[in-house]
Amino acid sequence: MSSSNEELKQSAENEHLEEMEEEMAFAEQEIVKSEEHLLEQIAQAEKKAEENWELLLRTRAEMENLRKRTEKDLENAHKYGMEKFVNEMLPVKDSMEMGLAAEDVTVESLHEGMKLTMNMFNTTFEKLNVQEINPLNEPFDPELHQAMTMQEAVDVEPNTVISVMQKGYLLNDRLVRPAMVIVSKKPE
Repeated sequence: MSSSNEELKQSAENEHLEEMEEEMAFAEQEIVKSEEHLLEQIAQAEKKAEENWELLLRTRAEMENLRKRTEKDLENAHKYGMEKFVNEMLPVKDSMEMGLAAEDVTVESLHEGMKLTMNMFNTTFEKLNVQEINPLNEPFDPELHQAMTMQEAVDVEPNTVISVMQKGYLLNDRLVRPAMVIVSKKPE
C-alpha cells in the first residue's frame, strides 16, 4: 500500500509540476507579449517624437523666415512709404514749374494757372485721404479747431466760428493741423 500511496503522491506531484510548468509557460508568453507590446509602444512614441521634432524645426525655420520677411517689409515701408505721396505731388510741381517758365504772363493767366494748380492739389489730397477743415459759421470744436481769439458778435450764437485764419487738415480721420479760428462770444 505504501507503494501505491507513493505512486499516487508522485503522480499528484507530477500533475502539479505540469500545471505549474504550463502556468509558467503561459506567464512567459504573456511577458513576451507584454514586452513586444511595450517595445511597439516605445517605437511608436519614438516615431511620434521624431515627427514632433521635425515639426518644431520646420516651424522655427518658418518663424525665422517670417520675421526676416516682416523686417524687410517694414524697412521698405519706412524707406518707400512716401512714394505714393511723391508720385501724386509730382504733377503739381510740374504745373508750378511750367507756370514759372511761362514768358508772356498776364494776371488773368497767372490766376488761371493758380486755380488749376489748386485743383491738382485738391485732387491729390482726395487721393491721399486728406480732408480740409474749414469750419466757418460752425460751432467751435476744440478737437478740430484752435481758437486764436474771441470776438463779440451779435448776429451769431456764442462759440461759433466767425473767421478762419488758417484751414485745418485731417489725414485718414486723424488731425494733422487744427483750423486756426476766431470764435464769437456774447456782447458784454
